[in-house]
Amino acid sequence: MTLQEDKKRIGELKDLLNQYSYEYYTLDKPTVPDAEYDKLMQELLGLEEKYPELVTADSPTQRVGGEPLSSFEKVEHRVPMLSLGNAFNEGDLRDFDRRVRQDIGEQVSYVCELKIDGLAISLRYEDGLFVQGATRGDGYIGEDITMNLRTIKSIPLRLKENIDIEVRGEAFMPKRSFEALNQEREENGEELFANPRNAAAGSLRQLDPKIAAKRNLDIFLYGIGSTEELPIDSHSDGLDFLERLGFKTNPERRRCANMDEVIQFIEGWMEKRPNLPYEIDGIVVKVDSFEQQEQLGTTAKSPRWAVAYKFPAEEVMTKLIDIELSVGRTGVVTPTAILEPVRVAGTTVKRASLHNEDLIREKDIKIGDYVIIKKAGDIIPEVVSVVEEKRTGDELDFMMPTGCPECGSELVRLEDEVALRCINPKCHAQIREGLIHFVSRNAMNIEGLGEKVITQLFAANLIEDVADIYRLDRDELLKLERMGEKSVDNLLNAIEASKSNSLEKLLFGLGIRHVGAKAAKTLAQAFETIDALQKATMEDLININEIGEKMADSVVTYFEKNEVSQLIDELKSYDVNMVYKGPKIVNVEEINSIFAGKTIVLTGKLEQMGRNDAKKELEALGAKVTGSVSKKTDIVIAGEDAGSKLDKALELGLEVWDEARMLQELKR
Repeated sequence: MTLQEDKKRIGELKDLLNQYSYEYYTLDKPTVPDAEYDKLMQELLGLEEKYPELVTADSPTQRVGGEPLSSFEKVEHRVPMLSLGNAFNEGDLRDFDRRVRQDIGEQVSYVCELKIDGLAISLRYEDGLFVQGATRGDGYIGEDITMNLRTIKSIPLRLKENIDIEVRGEAFMPKRSFEALNQEREENGEELFANPRNAAAGSLRQLDPKIAAKRNLDIFLYGIGSTEELPIDSHSDGLDFLERLGFKTNPERRRCANMDEVIQFIEGWMEKRPNLPYEIDGIVVKVDSFEQQEQLGTTAKSPRWAVAYKFPAEEVMTKLIDIELSVGRTGVVTPTAILEPVRVAGTTVKRASLHNEDLIREKDIKIGDYVIIKKAGDIIPEVVSVVEEKRTGDELDFMMPTGCPECGSELVRLEDEVALRCINPKCHAQIREGLIHFVSRNAMNIEGLGEKVITQLFAANLIEDVADIYRLDRDELLKLERMGEKSVDNLLNAIEASKSNSLEKLLFGLGIRHVGAKAAKTLAQAFETIDALQKATMEDLININEIGEKMADSVVTYFEKNEVSQLIDELKSYDVNMVYKGPKIVNVEEINSIFAGKTIVLTGKLEQMGRNDAKKELEALGAKVTGSVSKKTDIVIAGEDAGSKLDKALELGLEVWDEARMLQELKR
């Protein structure tokens, strides 16, 4: 055959194999026997070996390949992957429905989908070609796991349309794959995975894609990152659109006209749940209309237009063997139940938090009791109640100590608190826990410096405060157990990389009382530098939206301490960034622009300025750029081929500009 004929045959084979794969893995309707598929694959492999220059990224032969990675690169999500608020009973669902209808003021339809117990991921396509896949991470920054995601055969390498799009879904391990994997691990003497969710997450975080390929993962797509340029107006339309592009969506979904139908759907799946070939832990309920979603908006953590109904937690009985005490980074002493190991909701549970002394008294918990435990939200083990009829009289009352179990200092109970605290600032447990918090994902995110390594470094007297992390010595680290050259170099590189984090990461990592991740970002945006924040008064802080007196007092008190000033100076000496790097807060009242305070929708193709650039410029001038047209929209800027959004703007009688008018106003 000639080169031209071989090239044509390669194209035919790719199309055939991709179609057969789509029918088998996405539609679950194979049209050819496995032997025929394997025969065509071998033919394609032979031709690509003959003409390596003709191998393309969308070839079915390229699902598994490449050398193992040394680490995963960070990926910033263009549209945040927010988490969902939870509902645990019918009352919670009714409350959610009431809030939605109160804000919308009109009829609301919902879409119900099965909540797959897996790993949330993002897939990005350019001109129809799969170019990047990432984990959710903290919702804003995830990890690039493209090579591992390529091994999932229900993820198309090329779409049925040459489109630029980012989609979201849930990667999971089917029950059958999970059982086979654990059987193999048991035969090899390896530790078993606790549940399919952990197995899926562990598989996708393998540095070698060949390992991920063996795990037989699957995926359901459930959303689109940005729908602004797409011909769809609702979530249900979006799911249909994903199917047309060649994605696998879950067919077990329903559009419901009201909350009564939603509850009926949920009750049906409570009974059918065990018969599914994959694990689910609830039902996701979303407002269907994109316009209504836009109107409802989001909080910093979750959308107001969606909620995750969690199935009732499984409850089991086991024996409480002992109660241990731990000291947290804020000095709070927490009692923990030590249990006879028992399986609950897919994992073996050995410990459960008892929170505080008052709870132990309220539930009359004694050492030696048989207790009922469950996982709150299917995640955190907790003691529900005592099985009094199983008491023998040998059970022992538990008494909280008067001194810190770690340093011996007297424990105190602060006003309006139920917890006992150690207030010794030199308590080793608090220092160690503070270090663990400082390096955690939502704080400085120093990979490789987890709890075990921090404990090891602390025990070896290599670190006593967070500044010590930045003066760790390579030779000293190499002397420690399980610290080889590669792991030490990776650790030092991660520490070096953390120096460039934006200010809010550092503020959260410092562990200022009452300042969580969201408040840290609010403070960083408002003051921009740590020097400005150190000088802030109570009045300065209270004037910031979302900062109350309690938090303001805590911030002022923290920065008044001499040891804190010394710590900040030390961190500066190691070139740790002290400046906010994110988008600045726009004060609309101070902006002299026609766009200030206006809600604007961009639609159609802009010829002279890209949509993203236009959005940035408009927002810098105080505009709110949204994706849906509603009565609240002030201006619709319509480019070439503007579709349904332009039609709706004209129907509502809104102000419509073309690109030339927008550019003219931007130049003023």
